[in-house]
Amino acid sequence: MKLNELLYNIDCEIINNRNIEVTQITFDSRDIHEGALFIAQSGVHVDGHNYIASAIEKGASAIVCQQLPADIKADVVYIKTENSSKVLGLMASTFYGNPSKKLKLIGITGTNGKTTTVTLLHKLFRQIGYNTGLISTIVNKINEKEIPSTHTTPDAVALNRLLSEMVDNSCEYCFMEVSSHSIVQARIAGLQFYGAIFSNITHDHLDFHKTFAEYIAAKKMFFDNLPTSAFALTNIDDRNGLVMLQNTKAKKYTYSIQEIADFNVKILENTFQGLLININGKDVWTRLVGRFNAYNLLAIYATTRLCGIDEMEALTQLSNLQAAEGRFEYVTGEGKTAIVDYAHTPDALKNVLQTINDIRLDNQKLITVVGCGGDRDSSKRPVMANIAANMSDTVILTSDNPRTEDPEKILNDMEEGLNNTLKEKTIRITNRQQAIKTACKLAQNGDIILVAGKGHEKYQDINGVKHHFDDKEELINILK
Repeated sequence: MKLNELLYNIDCEIINNRNIEVTQITFDSRDIHEGALFIAQSGVHVDGHNYIASAIEKGASAIVCQQLPADIKADVVYIKTENSSKVLGLMASTFYGNPSKKLKLIGITGTNGKTTTVTLLHKLFRQIGYNTGLISTIVNKINEKEIPSTHTTPDAVALNRLLSEMVDNSCEYCFMEVSSHSIVQARIAGLQFYGAIFSNITHDHLDFHKTFAEYIAAKKMFFDNLPTSAFALTNIDDRNGLVMLQNTKAKKYTYSIQEIADFNVKILENTFQGLLININGKDVWTRLVGRFNAYNLLAIYATTRLCGIDEMEALTQLSNLQAAEGRFEYVTGEGKTAIVDYAHTPDALKNVLQTINDIRLDNQKLITVVGCGGDRDSSKRPVMANIAANMSDTVILTSDNPRTEDPEKILNDMEEGLNNTLKEKTIRITNRQQAIKTACKLAQNGDIILVAGKGHEKYQDINGVKHHFDDKEELINILK
C-alpha cells in the first residue's frame, strides 16, 4: 500500500516526503520486513523511540514518531505526530481495508460481565445461523475456528488483521471485549462500532488508571467516540451507567432490573439449576445462575433486539445458552458441589458469593478459596479477603498469579482486611493446589466450595513463568 493512502486524514509533519510502498505496519522492532513502516510508541514499560535506529537497520523505510531522532536518514520518511498509538490504530485499519466497516462490530466494556456477554452473544448468533466473530479474554473465534487470546483486547495491528480474516470468512457480526487499557492506549482507534454495551464499573485496574475517576473516564471515552449510526446500551442500575451516555452521538438505550428502562428483567426463580426470568413481559428459563447473570442475559437480549432479531427467536436461543468457561462452572463429587469462577474483583466476588448464599440451604456450609494477583492493584486485596470472610463459613487465602511479587506479601495484604473474628474462620495456605485439596477435605456431604479468581485460566504465573494449573481440573481430580 502507498504511504499517502495510509496518511489520509492523519495530522502530522513529514520529513523526506516520498510516496513509498509500505509492505508492513509494525510497532515491534524485532519484527521488521523490508519496506516496513515502524511506529514508535511511548509505552508504559518500553519506549519505541529507542528502537528507531534498529528498525531502520532491519529495513524500515518509514518511521512514525512523537519525537524525531537526532540522526535523520535521507532515505527514510519520518512522520511526526502527537499520538503515535492513535496513528497506529488509524493506519492499521486502513492497511487492512477498514474491516470494521464491513461487518457489525459490537463492543462491550465494564468491570464485570464482558467475557460472559460477548461469548454468549457469539454462541447465540451462531445458533441462529450467522457467521460471527468473537474477540475475548478467553479465546478469539472466527465462526468455530479458535485463535488463542493473549490480551482482553489485542493490539491495533493484530486486531485489524483478525477483523480482516473475519470479513474474508463472511462474518456479519463480531462481538468484542473492549478493555479500559485498550481505550486509553488507542488500540481501538480507527474502528467503526455498530454498537456499544456498558455492563458496570467497580474497583479494578487502579494500578494502571491511578484513580477511579480516570477509570470511569476511560470507559466513557469509548461511548464519546461512537458514530451517530451506532447504538449505545447501558446498565442504569450502575450509578455510572448514565454517565456513559452523556456525550455520545449514538442512539441511546437502557437496561435495568431496578428501574424503568428500554429493556427490563425480573428474577422469578434463582436456583443452582438456572434462572427463571421475565424479560419485557415474557417468561424464559435459562441455564445461567445468579442476579449478575440476569444482567448479562438482559444485555444479550437487548443486543439481539437492537440488531433486528425476532423476539421469540431471541428468547428461544437465550434459553439454550450455557455459561462461558470459568464462569460459575460446576464440579460435583463425593456429595459436594464445587464452583469455579473468574471473580477477581471485590464486586465480582461479592456477586458470586451472594448468589450462592441466596440459593444454599441452612445446613450447607460454604468454603471459599481465594487469592489476589501480583503486580496489580494492591488496594483491593484486603477488600477481597473481607468480603470472602464475611460471606463464607470458612475461607482459605491462597496464591493466585503472584507474577513477580512475593506470594506471602500478597497474603499479608489480604489479611489486613480481617479483624480477629474473621481471622478465626480463615486459613492461609500459599500453595493453591494444597488450598483446593484442603477445602475439599473440609467440606462435608452437601457443602459448597467456591474456588475464585482464575476461572478459565490454565496456568499460574510465577516470576514470569506460566506453570500449568487449572482450578477445574484440580477439583475433578480430587472429587471424582
